[in-house]
Amino acid sequence: MSVKDLFDLSGKVALVTGGSRGLGLDMATGLGEAGAAVVITARREQWLTTAEAELSAKGISVTAVACDVSDPGQVDAAVKGAIGRHGRIDVLVNNAGISWGEPIETMPVERWRQVFETNATGCFLMSQAAGREMVRAGRGGSIVNIASVAGIAGLAADVLDAVGYSASKGAIITLTRDLAVKWAPSGIRVNAIAPGFFDTRLSHTLLEKTLEKVERTTPMGRIGKPGELSGVAVFLASAASSYITGQVIAVDGGMTA
Repeated sequence: MSVKDLFDLSGKVALVTGGSRGLGLDMATGLGEAGAAVVITARREQWLTTAEAELSAKGISVTAVACDVSDPGQVDAAVKGAIGRHGRIDVLVNNAGISWGEPIETMPVERWRQVFETNATGCFLMSQAAGREMVRAGRGGSIVNIASVAGIAGLAADVLDAVGYSASKGAIITLTRDLAVKWAPSGIRVNAIAPGFFDTRLSHTLLEKTLEKVERTTPMGRIGKPGELSGVAVFLASAASSYITGQVIAVDGGMTA
């Protein structure tokens, strides 16, 4: 295959959770531009409608499905809906996530559980449902989990004080490695992307307070820009990474170096 063909996702179907805004929409766009038909999920219909229109305007085949990834019934319905419409799922990007910022000493256990349910349990449920279909179909596939630099190393409280978020992203990294080993015989590759700081809805308020420190402690001297995750997602989804599984790629301007 030529290098161009290695990255071609024509004929593939990619499901992106949390695909209605921010990094999820960025990655859905990249996968669609590489030729994949894209299924995006999010909890809120109004965001999905806007994202669906934006992707369609770019000539991308897109289906929008409302789904709370922490709800097993909604997860199964979303996966079955994607299979029903397209007949297959080749790529799953587990991007849906939430956070709750609070010092460890006062973090309410309810918020800890809520973050874990969406971030870690949601990643597990979607991987289970989509992975089951990939195993059954026998064509292999690629699962890309969105972790975080916060799941790789501890961060100072004045940079990020969200212990549930950090711990959940660490759980996603371990889940990634275990699923990679379990599903390698079925030709399913499972990898993770660990973004550094990007200006998204989830991080915007935090960055208003910490941007200067984050930039100072990042070797490249800046936060991530729109589009800087999409190429990595396409790489991990495509044949270009056919011998890569169980790995975590930090997209962080050198922060974890």
